Amino acid sequence: MYINSGYLNNSRTDFKDNSTPLVVGSCGTYRLKTRPKLPTYWQKGRRDYQILYVANGKTHFWFDGKEEIVSAGHMVLYKSEEIQKYVYYLEDNPEVFWIHFTGSDAKNILAYHGISLDEHVFYCGVLPDYKTLFRKIIQELQLCRYGYEDYIASLFNDILLLVDRQQHEQKKTTGNVQDQIERAAAYFNENYNTKISIDDYAKSLHISTNWFIHNFKQYAGMSPAQYILSLRMVNAQSLLERTTYNIKEISEIVGYENPLYFSRVFKKEIGKSPAQYRKEMIPTEAV
Repeated sequence: MYINSGYLNNSRTDFKDNSTPLVVGSCGTYRLKTRPKLPTYWQKGRRDYQILYVANGKTHFWFDGKEEIVSAGHMVLYKSEEIQKYVYYLEDNPEVFWIHFTGSDAKNILAYHGISLDEHVFYCGVLPDYKTLFRKIIQELQLCRYGYEDYIASLFNDILLLVDRQQHEQKKTTGNVQDQIERAAAYFNENYNTKISIDDYAKSLHISTNWFIHNFKQYAGMSPAQYILSLRMVNAQSLLERTTYNIKEISEIVGYENPLYFSRVFKKEIGKSPAQYRKEMIPTEAV
């Protein structure tokens, strides 16, 4: 495992400082080389803020008990005293930079750069400048040269400026969000019974997977995966009601190679097995 980090005044003490607008307390980076995983869990959180930048690969975070996989080109924000739980897995090839900060104006500085305190994950893009700036902050924290406290706060502001710029550029290139989601929904309707990779679909449009999932959920009220699942279940119900196809045939038609797995999913979503569902339906409109 590769690790490189620096701490304000060489102190690892968690602290909150409202005497100045912005204070960077620590900064570092992790890369897994042979270790299979690296878990982190702060049950009571920390007194300061933390931002993690996923520079490569992907990482697994838990927010309100739910797992969210965050891919490269995104940052994660933790507020003060917020539970922190995340795991890096070697197979995901993660490279992550992190920074802890506090200050009387920290909340306003984040808001000024378009970073919402209500969202944990936000888009930032993958830029070599991020790595350069984070590494410079780490070095300054390690050397403790004259004026380094103000300098690292300025470098952190540069990172936030880049995030703001990237988000602005993404909004210009992605065009109308509603149009993007409607086209995605139409694609899923036509291909729901095939193997659809949400990552590959987002990449084909040159958009971030997390951005796509977030906006699809806002527009459709469910994630893309949930939407595809709902299409499979609705069409399976229709086939059970209106045709004489057996369970194996129906599972194949709606996109499941294994009929046993299809039956388990169907029962979980509908509340009864496919056979039970068919048996309970009144066959008034069989075709």
